[in-house]
Amino acid sequence: MPSKLISIGELLIDFVGTKGIGLNQPFLYEKHPGGAPANVAYCVAKLGAQSVLLTKLGQDDFGDYLVDVLKTGGVDVRYIKRTTEGNTSLAFVTVHEDGERDFTFVRNPAADLLLDKKDIDSTLFKKYDFLHFGSVNLVPSPSKKAHLFAIKLARKNRVTISFDPNIRFNLWPDQALLKKTVMEFIPLAELIKVSSEELTFLTDDPDEASAVKKLFLGFVRFVAVTKGKDGVTFYTKRGSISIPASTTHVVDTTGAGDAFLGGLLFRLMKKSNLSDDAEVYRDDLIFANKVAGYVVARKGAMSAMPSMADLK
Repeated sequence: MPSKLISIGELLIDFVGTKGIGLNQPFLYEKHPGGAPANVAYCVAKLGAQSVLLTKLGQDDFGDYLVDVLKTGGVDVRYIKRTTEGNTSLAFVTVHEDGERDFTFVRNPAADLLLDKKDIDSTLFKKYDFLHFGSVNLVPSPSKKAHLFAIKLARKNRVTISFDPNIRFNLWPDQALLKKTVMEFIPLAELIKVSSEELTFLTDDPDEASAVKKLFLGFVRFVAVTKGKDGVTFYTKRGSISIPASTTHVVDTTGAGDAFLGGLLFRLMKKSNLSDDAEVYRDDLIFANKVAGYVVARKGAMSAMPSMADLK
């Protein structure tokens, strides 16, 4: 039976600024589906692998829209829950001239934070599957407990776990709690993806190689450090390999890291076993960078994810 990706976390609406007045201040916004774990799930499904999303949405039009989008992309939406106790989360995205972006979140009360461990079907987790999650929904909430339950099920069933801290400072009451929480969850995953800035924040170490060593805790076997236009360096306990970014014109970096991770997980899901030799993953990393390069050349995140045909 083929491996599947189980992604858990936020599914939301990204309102992306399209026209500005003054200094990069948008006054028109386009609606796009988003949420980092959902982007990864969508990317994997669009590339042709089995993908499931675990989340909770409001009983509102935005929730209906997001379910329809995921269905169209091939994501299994049967395990998505709905609630009247919270709203589907929204994020307003300001895209600057260099393609970088700022986020303003509207998620109080947020339906995705109400995902409870009783909402998770324990029979979903099978040997050789992959579980992916981020940090946004690890704030004190029912969702944090649901993540811990999913990780427990994954470990019990020999599921490979991927964690992208995907740090959003404005969603946490303070940076100390954010760092503490992320560092508690890092040892629970085999694969960690961090940006250079996130790596420095988490370790207080400006030297990349030295900082990465501080993330090899618990079950961690692989650390991918993404560096935008400078590509990615992939570390194992036995060595590392650096791959340049896919050459492209940058329009919008929203979802770039999710696209890279979706492309990488898509390739790893096809392997019968995972080696600790970094060189083994060269072609997989080149492919993941190609997926990310495709996405940053277009607006939006989920809506820009490519199929295999698009990449060709």
